[in-house]
Amino acid sequence: MIRRVSWVLLMALLALIVWGWRERVALQAFPGILSAYSAKEYCSCRYVMQMPGDYCAGYVKQYLPLSALRDDPALRRVTASGLGRSNSAIWVGERQGCRLLPVP
Repeated sequence: MIRRVSWVLLMALLALIVWGWRERVALQAFPGILSAYSAKEYCSCRYVMQMPGDYCAGYVKQYLPLSALRDDPALRRVTASGLGRSNSAIWVGERQGCRLLPVP
């Protein structure tokens, strides 16, 4: 019985490793997606839709929490950090909305 359970666990682990290897590019991109999405959506909520900051913070809240969400109203720039990555979005104008800034 114990051999059977360990065999099943070993096969499940092997399947997980194979899946992880096949999806390695997508898995590497995920940490950046969380902060980029949050910065862009918060910026759009705050400066395009002109909603209050508290509402927009709740709007972009996700299952995985951000470590920081900074809003600079003077520059209309939002920076979100999470999972070790940081991204910024800036309000360009009425017709253009918000744009993600390139990561240095």
